[in-house]
Amino acid sequence: MTAEGSETGSKLSGAVIPVKDNIPLDRFPLATVGLIVANIVVYLVAGSSAARTLTVGTVFASMFVHSSVVQLIGNVWFLWLFGTTLEDSMGPIRFLGFYIAGGLVALGVVLAIDPGASTPTVGAAGAVAAVLAGYLLLYPRARVLALVIIVFFFGVMEIPTLVMVGAWVVMQAAFAAAGLIGDGGFAYLSYIGGFLFGLAVIRLLVTRRKPIPPTAAAYR
Repeated sequence: MTAEGSETGSKLSGAVIPVKDNIPLDRFPLATVGLIVANIVVYLVAGSSAARTLTVGTVFASMFVHSSVVQLIGNVWFLWLFGTTLEDSMGPIRFLGFYIAGGLVALGVVLAIDPGASTPTVGAAGAVAAVLAGYLLLYPRARVLALVIIVFFFGVMEIPTLVMVGAWVVMQAAFAAAGLIGDGGFAYLSYIGGFLFGLAVIRLLVTRRKPIPPTAAAYR
């Protein structure tokens, strides 16, 4: 094998898998897990065929409908990474209301700009954007713990929260470019709406701000 081939093989043999943030939980994230399960169940039952005609019911349902398994995994993964700690900071009921309101605001932005839209933006990204915004405002210096697997090496590394949020933005841009989430331009506007909503209301809902551990040694 050439040096170039050896280098390529080394790159392909490694993986970095984000698992959780570095803030320990005080209670089981019931609402976050429930939302993840709901997204998965709706995808398995309805696939991408729901929420294609705009009604009150489908506006709500569109937050749980995904056009592909890749889009589903991306959204629920980031919901898990950031939603668990945010739920721990405000309680499950408030977090559930915050998540749903963020999704509705994101969809409302699309309808406000284009009242004649016949289909809503599909996916949980608007609600997840609200979660990311709330998390960034409360815990800007937090880290995401990731498993690093490279051949025979196994370890844990810390990834800055801003880097993970940037990865989410790139992922959503890829989904929009691929036509997986409705009209790309409106999709971006819905994310901005959800993000701004998260920034605006998070401090009103949080009952406690959790301390951030100084190292990656924090495990539940």
